[in-house]
Amino acid sequence: MNELATVPQTSIEKRLESLIDAFLCSQDVRENTKEVYRKQLKQFMGWMQERGIAEPTREDILAYRESLKARGLNASSIKGYMVAVRVFFTWAESIRCYPNVAKNIKGGKQARGFRKDPLTIEQARELLKSIDRSTLEGKRDFAFLSLLIGTGLRTIEVTRADVADISQQGGEAVLYVQGKGRDEKDELVVLTAQTLKPLREYLQARKAEEGEPLFTSLSHRNSNERLNTKTIRRVVKERLRGIGLDSKRLSAHSLRHTALTLALKGGATLQEAQRLARHSSINTTLIYTHDIDRIKQAPERKIAALLLATV
Repeated sequence: MNELATVPQTSIEKRLESLIDAFLCSQDVRENTKEVYRKQLKQFMGWMQERGIAEPTREDILAYRESLKARGLNASSIKGYMVAVRVFFTWAESIRCYPNVAKNIKGGKQARGFRKDPLTIEQARELLKSIDRSTLEGKRDFAFLSLLIGTGLRTIEVTRADVADISQQGGEAVLYVQGKGRDEKDELVVLTAQTLKPLREYLQARKAEEGEPLFTSLSHRNSNERLNTKTIRRVVKERLRGIGLDSKRLSAHSLRHTALTLALKGGATLQEAQRLARHSSINTTLIYTHDIDRIKQAPERKIAALLLATV
């Protein structure tokens, strides 16, 4: 990039664009990951141009990270932007285009634990009971909420699912899913009566055929098209607000946390919970047990008992 110092502004923009294109072509990652990288790198390049930086230094990369913090981005978002910058400069150095000035620079420090809370069993029951299942919309919402709570699926896994993905395995009804970072539907969740019955009722009411998406939109603009994650997140928030639960820490992802928390409280082993969540590392699953044990064995109760004894 050091050759950009004497190049006119419009030519710089074209050169940076072609540089990003070349970088993306070299990456063996999914197309949606490439698009995320493109968006993040264009922002980084724009930040440099605004400041007239043609030869970024390590100090510039650190300053960029601070600018992301100043914008109020959370630690997870900052980490994502910095990953894109690090990978880009690693590539730039590998083709002898520019030294890796971002080497070992970390992203934002993420908080321990999860940023979303699970529902209690009472809240989960109330959420499901609050849905009017006499309408097609109610049948659909009840079906995918039951699926999220009963299987711990991610919203993206729900949107990718098709009617044909419901199958039988070992005498049990299962749903094959395309998991996080997967290219094929090579993982499965078991459909109990509590998740399978609402699904069948919804699909029958919709007159769904095997080649169709499992869940479809009911809006006039996107009628019968595949339901997207944005709609699922919106519906979950509206349904939660409908029973008086309106918190930033409660979202569609909370239902995944709910499933794993209830599985562990119901007696599932750590390994069983890991298989349910499809976590690549058991350390991620361990966070759930730590949270449960922390509350169950809270030393605060011992403090309270001593204080009460002396009042």
